[in-house]
Amino acid sequence: MAGYTPMMQQYLAVKEEARDALLFFRLGDFYEMFFEDALTASRELGLTLTGRGGGQEERIPMCGVPHHSAESYIVKLVEKGYKVAVCEQMEDPAVTKGMVKREIVRIVTPGTVMETKSLGEGANNFLVGAAEEDGRFGLAACDLTTGEMYVTSFPAGKENIRNELNVYRPLEAVGDAAAIGSMRGEAAASGRNLLFTERALDGKEDERLRRQFPEEQWDRHERVRRLAVARLIAYLGETQKRSLGHLRKIRPYEQQQFMALDAFTRRNLELTETVRDRSRKGSLLWLLDQTKTSMGARLLRRWIDQPLLDRRMLDERLDAVEALHGNWMLRAELRGELADVYDLERLVGRIAYGTANARDLNALKASLRKVPPIRGLCGQLSGGPLARLADAMDPCAELADAIAAAIADEPPVALREGGLIRAGFDAKLDELREASVNGKKWIAELERREREATGIKSLKIGFNKVFGYYLEVTKANLGALPEGRYERKQTLANAERFVTPELKEKEALILEAEDRMIDLEYEIFVSLRDRIAAEIPRLQKLAEQLAALDALQSLAEVSAERRYVRPKWNDGYGLRIREGRHPVVEAVAEGTAFIANDSALSAEDGSILLITGPNMAGKSTYMRQVAMISIMAQIGCFVPAKEAELPLIDRIFTRIGAADDLVGGQSTFMVEMKDIQVMTEQATDRSLVIIDELGRGTSTDEGVAIAQAVIEYVHDVIGCKALVSTHFHELAHLERTLPRLRNGCMAVKESEDGVTFLRKLVPGAADSSYGIYCAELAGLPDSIVSRAYHLLEAGGTANLPGAPARRQAAASLEAAAAGNAEREAAESGQGETDAAERESGIRPSGIRESAAPAYSSPPALAAEDAASAGPVQLSMFAEPAPPADKPRKAQTHGDKILEKLRKVDVMRLTPLQALEWLNDVKNQLVESGDA
Repeated sequence: MAGYTPMMQQYLAVKEEARDALLFFRLGDFYEMFFEDALTASRELGLTLTGRGGGQEERIPMCGVPHHSAESYIVKLVEKGYKVAVCEQMEDPAVTKGMVKREIVRIVTPGTVMETKSLGEGANNFLVGAAEEDGRFGLAACDLTTGEMYVTSFPAGKENIRNELNVYRPLEAVGDAAAIGSMRGEAAASGRNLLFTERALDGKEDERLRRQFPEEQWDRHERVRRLAVARLIAYLGETQKRSLGHLRKIRPYEQQQFMALDAFTRRNLELTETVRDRSRKGSLLWLLDQTKTSMGARLLRRWIDQPLLDRRMLDERLDAVEALHGNWMLRAELRGELADVYDLERLVGRIAYGTANARDLNALKASLRKVPPIRGLCGQLSGGPLARLADAMDPCAELADAIAAAIADEPPVALREGGLIRAGFDAKLDELREASVNGKKWIAELERREREATGIKSLKIGFNKVFGYYLEVTKANLGALPEGRYERKQTLANAERFVTPELKEKEALILEAEDRMIDLEYEIFVSLRDRIAAEIPRLQKLAEQLAALDALQSLAEVSAERRYVRPKWNDGYGLRIREGRHPVVEAVAEGTAFIANDSALSAEDGSILLITGPNMAGKSTYMRQVAMISIMAQIGCFVPAKEAELPLIDRIFTRIGAADDLVGGQSTFMVEMKDIQVMTEQATDRSLVIIDELGRGTSTDEGVAIAQAVIEYVHDVIGCKALVSTHFHELAHLERTLPRLRNGCMAVKESEDGVTFLRKLVPGAADSSYGIYCAELAGLPDSIVSRAYHLLEAGGTANLPGAPARRQAAASLEAAAAGNAEREAAESGQGETDAAERESGIRPSGIRESAAPAYSSPPALAAEDAASAGPVQLSMFAEPAPPADKPRKAQTHGDKILEKLRKVDVMRLTPLQALEWLNDVKNQLVESGDA
């Protein structure tokens, strides 16, 4: 440091304490950055880079930001993955002689951001601490903005670690070297960018834990959990450098309390974000979130991330949802009251942190005032879980009264601007205000007298922070001033400013009163804030209760609006769903009919359903909806079905839409095999396995062999419930050899106009995938489509390598399946059914209507008119559109009225509105002559 100025020496000494952070060094009204920090900040924030002499020959790079807007710059840097150390002036420069003392007051990191505007109201910001010891992994997760702290432990293994990281989605992690190494690999595999910090033990862990959590019985916690929490608390103490009074409660849990969902399952089922653009819209969270508070939204997200395996807790949630589901008037009133409740969790966090302002206290008061009416509404549901929840609520009325008595109705945002405290609250404060007001009145009176005495009508008295009060006279009127009465203070271009002994004396009294008034207001405010901080446990418990109530009413609101039903629990193995629907797909396609399907997986009727059928026929949607219904039931929500009897599912595995991992050097097929390998290791007989397009990505014969081997393993070894879709129709013969496997396919209707996918699951196996037809729908050139049909019909792939072996294997499998189908048909009178199906054109089981090839080119694609033909295809939910060459039938009045009837939401009509609607329909029919 030799050769640097004293100020730069002080900067370098402070910088040594935060080498891995960008240092915001307070100089007056700015935070300045120097050296490499300045270069980085100017590049990342777009700031102008300047220089400063620091005692060396070369100027030191420098840039800065105003102190009043520094928070937004800090957030931008943290979002880019940097740490920011904030260094403040600890002494008043106006009264301190020499160098002002400066210290780092906090270090802002991705996991410790307290600026909630950048976080999103409905999402947590978790920081995790970790420890690994003797084959066990401890993980502690903390949201500093809300005061939540969770801890668990489990056998160290990449899948377990990855699953827990996916629950919290942390931005930052701290731990020992072994734990950081394990998390680093799993974070990279999940595509998440985490800031990692290794922290060694210092021997003060036990003392630190007892001080932070005085009521916690640490002897009950596993050692690896204690180490994870200790590292996390030590890191927070080092970075925040202030009291963490809102971190007083730890919520321990076991992984076995919740349904296990790996990263691929969460992604494939789109529980909290969509696969395509990672947006919230289109996810299960988007559908179910009708919460009215931010804390309710965060809790609902945690419920979706961690479906329950506790039957008692599930029944309590379902009882509460059912009570609200059946009382829409009470539910509407409750939603209205909750809408006026602020984010108590984060308000409490700011109070504990010492950053809450007067408006935050008023928001707390307004929220507490809503507790009594909320309790009253819930109390109307006597005897149920909601009534018990309401009875346990503490309205903290004395805190609300204290805030109402002290804080002004519309206080300023800044704490030292004056006007924080209500008039009449403090006698001394009222005296100072009176002195300030009277003093300003005296100033106004002095201005009037001076104008009269001098005859200068433009004379005025002003004020600034440098000179205080002054009299200003234009230069044209200077001759009218009496000699010796005024003391010149400042010269301007067109005026002169003066002071008088009398004015300076009064100024001292006014400014002293204002300064003392602002100081006293701040003292009163801080005292009130500290009083509230002492009651943080009560407020946090109330926040938890209100969040739970909000999440429950949200589930009830969606269930009532969407006509969901309460699931029934099955203590055995079987799963039965009648007319189940995919909740999100149904909601997105509002106004059109969703084709419902039954589902039955049991030891007696078949625990594995092998689904074949065309592309775009709805296989993936059907399989996903079974998983979604199970998850919804196990978070305590009603489900989209006419009836559902479900077991508790311990794990769900999905292999849907495999993607390659180019960075990891793994192909699509390798990724699929890795996922199936995890399934074979972790699935139990209580699990649900969903595999879409099993065996694709390799040659046909190898794909068929792998698919059959996996199905047999699930059937014989794991014994779990499974839904498997495939285009290998040869696998249909497994129904004969595996007693708990059943075939199912998506029904198809063929006609002269083309192919219609009916979205209906029916028993039996399909005989075609309609791949070329789907390629035609995708818009491939007619020449490609026609050539593909020709090759398929003419056996154009016969000379490809490996074709003889594939044909032989396929032929044997198809022969076995055909023989089985013929025997079944003879035993069950299938001939009569086939005749009826041929009559209707519907092929539910995939048995051919004629000897023609499954991919026979429709008449519209004959060579002579292939160029003009267009495919006909049903949308996901609508009726088929007529072919382009057939005019659409004109709509009658009856058709229009039916269309209106389809769109009307009967459940949202009042009785009077319904009668008016019916009367209007009747009048239209009478006028049209259709009545």
